[in-house]
Amino acid sequence: MRLIQGSRSAEMRGGQPLPASLLVVSACLLAGFSSAVSSSVMAQPSGTPSPAAAPSADDIKQREQELEAVRAQQKSAAELQERLKVDIAAIGQNRAKLNQQLIDAAAGVREIETQIAEAEARLLPLDAREQEIRGSLDSRRSEIVEVLAALQRVGRRTPPALLVRPEDALQSLRTAILLGAVVPEIRVRAEKLVADLDELVSLRKSIAAERDRMAADRDSLKGEQIRLATLVDERQRQQSGFEKDMAAEGARAIELSHQVDSLQGLIAKMEQDLKSAAKAAETASRQGAPAPLNGKPNLAALKDPSRLSPAIAFASAKGMLAFPVNGTKIRDFGGSDDVGGVEKGISLAARPGAQVTTPCDGWVVYAGPFRSYGQLLILNAGGGYHVLIAGMERISVNIGQFVLTGEPVATMGSTSRVASILAANASQPVLYIEFRKDGTPIDPGPWWVANKGQKVRG
Repeated sequence: MRLIQGSRSAEMRGGQPLPASLLVVSACLLAGFSSAVSSSVMAQPSGTPSPAAAPSADDIKQREQELEAVRAQQKSAAELQERLKVDIAAIGQNRAKLNQQLIDAAAGVREIETQIAEAEARLLPLDAREQEIRGSLDSRRSEIVEVLAALQRVGRRTPPALLVRPEDALQSLRTAILLGAVVPEIRVRAEKLVADLDELVSLRKSIAAERDRMAADRDSLKGEQIRLATLVDERQRQQSGFEKDMAAEGARAIELSHQVDSLQGLIAKMEQDLKSAAKAAETASRQGAPAPLNGKPNLAALKDPSRLSPAIAFASAKGMLAFPVNGTKIRDFGGSDDVGGVEKGISLAARPGAQVTTPCDGWVVYAGPFRSYGQLLILNAGGGYHVLIAGMERISVNIGQFVLTGEPVATMGSTSRVASILAANASQPVLYIEFRKDGTPIDPGPWWVANKGQKVRG
């Protein structure tokens, strides 16, 4: 109250009224710093450790609420899986419908992953600006205290009454001159503080809104991931029904992979000595290049989810393929691999647990661990082209399987699993992609889509 009275007195004496915002910021700052001081005093460690306090009734209630929320999420996930099982049962053995749902679900997951990444990117400058303003306010504590003290001093010194003692006119004039010089400076400094506080409040509102949107996206992502996982399980169940010896083939593939030292040797070994991979390679060779439509790739063929061979020739798909995972390119073809060699493919830094989809149609000729590549997936895209994808945590397709463009085939882990990337101390999971033509690594750059809206999708 004394601060407000002093401010009103200054308005009358200086001839330049202080803005109302100055009074507001004064009260806010005084309360804020009192709270900060008391908090810091309470936070100081005492000489002896305090015994662990028993949980309060509020703590117990909060934990019960958290437990109920987890149970509700589990129940919701179980109900979603049951609904999906009913939907899948209705699909039956209709491969085209199942493929289309797989592609759509994978696209939905990747779209939500993109939205989350964009929200995180928007939050970075907001968080940085908030910290900058907080730091600025902390560094100006002495200035804030000085402004508050000046306002209080003004409030304590009441002006003399000219009608009672005319001889005080000189003192009144001096006071007015002094206030006329001091009040504008106080106003400027207070208005700067008000502007900073207003910006801080606005930033915190924006940050809260972004975090709310991101939380909603994460909830949607969980639901879509459950749906996708259920569809993938059904796809593999049907595939296993067609290939009774799938487990034996997988074990045989791992055994053969130990007999070779290079990727080219692995491809040759698989397509020669492994029955399912050899069958896939033979089919790819026999199919030949799909016929173009009016001299151009027949993009309409990509809309057929029941196809059993590539819709368009791999050589004709330049400028049409999307990255297999949402991420940022950290290494490019032909660059240094940081261990004295040259990169034969590209590397993408991805989100932990990100969905990996196929960039093109093709037959799986290898799926499993290999040397320093971690989990490795090799697709025969036909026409002598192979696509190699490595660094995933889990692969969800089997050798010999034909997969469509945009179909989910793997998921990323939480860390990098490729040895050359580990050597570079990458903090994110990294996906490695390599294109080969007749066994020789080629630059994949011409194949990637320039515009996100133009990417090939099944």
